[in-house]
Amino acid sequence: MPKDNSIYMPADKPPISRWIPLSFQHVFAMFGATVLVPILTGLSITSALFTAGTGTLLYILITGAKVPAFLGSSFAFIPALIGISAAYGVPYAMGGAVAAGIFYTVIALIIKAAGLGWIKRALPPVVIGSVIIVIGLNLAPTAMGMAMNDASGSYSLTHLSIAVVTLAITVIANIFLPGFFSVIPILIGLVSGYLFTLIMGFIFPAYALIDFSGVGSAAWFGLPVFRFPQFNFVAILTFIIVSFATMAEHLGDTITLGNVVGKDFTTDPGLHRTLAGDGIATAWAAFWGGPPNTTYGENIGVMAITRVYSVWVIGGAAVIATLLSFLPKFGALIQTIPSPVIGGISMLLFGIIASSGLRNLVESGVDYKCKRNLTISSVILVIGIGGGLLAFPLGQDITFQMGGVALATLVGIILNLVIPKTLP
Repeated sequence: MPKDNSIYMPADKPPISRWIPLSFQHVFAMFGATVLVPILTGLSITSALFTAGTGTLLYILITGAKVPAFLGSSFAFIPALIGISAAYGVPYAMGGAVAAGIFYTVIALIIKAAGLGWIKRALPPVVIGSVIIVIGLNLAPTAMGMAMNDASGSYSLTHLSIAVVTLAITVIANIFLPGFFSVIPILIGLVSGYLFTLIMGFIFPAYALIDFSGVGSAAWFGLPVFRFPQFNFVAILTFIIVSFATMAEHLGDTITLGNVVGKDFTTDPGLHRTLAGDGIATAWAAFWGGPPNTTYGENIGVMAITRVYSVWVIGGAAVIATLLSFLPKFGALIQTIPSPVIGGISMLLFGIIASSGLRNLVESGVDYKCKRNLTISSVILVIGIGGGLLAFPLGQDITFQMGGVALATLVGIILNLVIPKTLP
């Protein structure tokens, strides 16, 4: 049964009348980012949806149905996908991603053997809370870009007005609506923002952002476009090196999710299981020609707002995503959702994640009169939010990059281990 202020804890199964709309909320939250990666890398959108859905189900199975995480297309692997695809072809990029997923699993086995004592030493509350803030605020420019800019990247008052209306309705639904309606504010805000844009588009041409031509031309049924991997040394090495950054990102996401839910997922089911689940889902995705997977901050934000942490709900979203990969027309319909509608919702989603980091710092009693804590937090925040980047070439047209959350997490761990506990 639910505990504390939650509506549903991970093991709780909602009735079907609630289960379906709660799952659809997560589909809408992940859809934009999941389809954007294949668009940027030349992969298939349908295969991305198929591997995101089935990969999430694999993750749930491997973690013993204890972790309510949705896995979608990873942005961290985009440079490697583009570079290897250009140099050797898409199948070799998929082979490199398969190898990265297997490497995740090897590291997971090492973590299982070594134990988790190092996590508590390397990641005290001052590091954890600061990294969670970075995860939320690192996504803030994405939310504001969707909310304010048109397709060309120019500022648009029309887009901003749609985003503000969507955000306002979502906030009202979240705070003031009674009963079950307060649990589906994302769905209410999205539908309301969509209808607002549709109605205003009929009245004022500037608001005509919804184009149904793609829906009409899309087929009702169809198989995802699958591509199978091939392997060479350069591709494998490139993706394995990049995976060090994504594993640091995985650690940050797992800690953030645990903070939101109120459970320590690094100990139960264990970091080795969450990392293995992520790795196997990534290898599975690449085997079928989909982008490598990662846990999604958008869906963590949905859980933070709704206080619905049910694995059943996440599993339902995974099934819906899988079905959409076989129903191109419905996928095309979801793609008509205007970016400012997603942007308006994301302003709340990503802010909630950052706020949960602040809550973690406050509840943990981190003392910022201590120069050590102040220094560690300050450096993490500036590197993570300011766009800190570590980059060096691996070969022709291929560059290793570690930035944002991953680099901030790594630097925070190093500072915590290096700076003495007692300062003069």
